[in-house]
Amino acid sequence: MSQRINAFAMGNKAINALHNMGFQVQNSSLDNTFLELLYFRVSQMNGCAFCLDMHSKELRAKGETEQRIFLVSAWRECSFYTEKEKAGLLWAESLTALQGKEVPDEVYSQVSHYFSEMEIVDLTMAVIAINSYNRINIAFGAEVGTYQVPEKAH
Repeated sequence: MSQRINAFAMGNKAINALHNMGFQVQNSSLDNTFLELLYFRVSQMNGCAFCLDMHSKELRAKGETEQRIFLVSAWRECSFYTEKEKAGLLWAESLTALQGKEVPDEVYSQVSHYFSEMEIVDLTMAVIAINSYNRINIAFGAEVGTYQVPEKAH
């Protein structure tokens, strides 16, 4: 799909607020590599090609293995994700696939075993942010394959 609107270049206040929310989550106590894995998984669920391209590149730049990237959609069956990562991925999937339902108490219980209340709020905001980015890219189109990982400042 060609790009219909470049919503990110418009200086739109709502888009800027979304960027700020993402920045706050990136600077929370949550592990940034895990966040990238979560973003990748949610983007798989939503079918956002731009975000899949972006987050796979970010994951590789952070040293994540191909095995963990390729198999994240089957995380329940894999022993190489930690129990904490599994709880976070379960939370992300539950929030992404709400379909008019509430998040089950068992899911909350599992995530709260591994994450503090503040971390659950940050985790929830991360899921909200990536779902929002996915929907913006799917609605307006994006140049898939063009994302490049920014070079780190020395």
